[in-house]
Amino acid sequence: MAEADMDKIFDKLQSVSDRYDELNELISDPEIIADTQKFMKLSKEEGSLRETVETYNKYKKISKQLDDDETMLREKLDSEMEEMVKSEISDLKDQKAKLEEQMKLLLIPKDPNDEKNIIMEIRGAAGGDEASLFAADLYNMYTKYAERQGWKIEVIDETDTEVGGFKEIVLMITGDKVYSKLKYENGAHRVQRIPSTESAGRVHTSTATVGVMPEEEDVDIDIDPGDIRTDVYRSSGAGGQHINKTSSAVRMTHLPTGIVVAMQDERSQQQNRAKAMRVLKARVYDYYKQKEQNEYDEKRKDAIGTGDRSERIRTYNYPQNRVTDHRIGLTLNKLDKIMDGDLDDIIDALIVSDQAKKLEKLNDSEA
Repeated sequence: MAEADMDKIFDKLQSVSDRYDELNELISDPEIIADTQKFMKLSKEEGSLRETVETYNKYKKISKQLDDDETMLREKLDSEMEEMVKSEISDLKDQKAKLEEQMKLLLIPKDPNDEKNIIMEIRGAAGGDEASLFAADLYNMYTKYAERQGWKIEVIDETDTEVGGFKEIVLMITGDKVYSKLKYENGAHRVQRIPSTESAGRVHTSTATVGVMPEEEDVDIDIDPGDIRTDVYRSSGAGGQHINKTSSAVRMTHLPTGIVVAMQDERSQQQNRAKAMRVLKARVYDYYKQKEQNEYDEKRKDAIGTGDRSERIRTYNYPQNRVTDHRIGLTLNKLDKIMDGDLDDIIDALIVSDQAKKLEKLNDSEA
């Protein structure tokens, strides 16, 4: 790394280190400790800087040791000691180079939503019954992936089809850094396979769409109760089964945006209200976040997709046991394992690609 580049990196790292020290003083202040919300906010910021500061301190320690060894090497040493010092210098230089790259990655601006839980919406799109069946397959894939990660999945709402698929299913996924990994799943997913109903053995192409939104807490968005119209009605199951005699189903409409959330999954109206509000907050926050960038309509199309067959981020080809992520040109011949929740290779590759793009922008800004 060029010396000028490192000077800029050090300036940023020193600023981070100074802020870290300031935060440690603040969260030790009795007045801050007494203000729970402020204390939690500052503690969270302190925690987010900790790895960067620790890496920076380790780098400074290794740099000092390297300078000391190089100074020692200029003195008169016996051959055995000289060989030992040279070996240590070589090792320290390797560590220093790795830490330089690590520090640069740590300085990449973090997505503030990465630590959050998510609300995921999976919808069958183009392809009729086969699309709804593929939506169910994606639901099973994400469920198994979540289990591997130690996350918890809760079905918030679902609309199933007669063939056993989903017209739509809405999930809450909670755990450690859920959004940081699943945010890349936004978009249209295309499947190529022979449907069970296909007598001629022809391969059909269908799509399902996946939308991923971070769950928003009260501190992130405050919805005026006056902006919400709530309607209650009797919930009913398929074919008229499990019809409630009381009005337990809830439909919430956010009047300024026109966003509607209907919930009838739970037996009690109170439970349905709570679930509906969680989804409504996520959708409203997502709406305003995109609108602030004057790109809401285009972003929503990118995130949820129209479901058109030509629009896709990933293709799942069953006859050839192949999955291709079109955004990064990655092809893996292990569809069976991926549908069983083994998504690590795909998600890791997407994270590396995203980091590379951000690193390139960081380098351009320093040029």
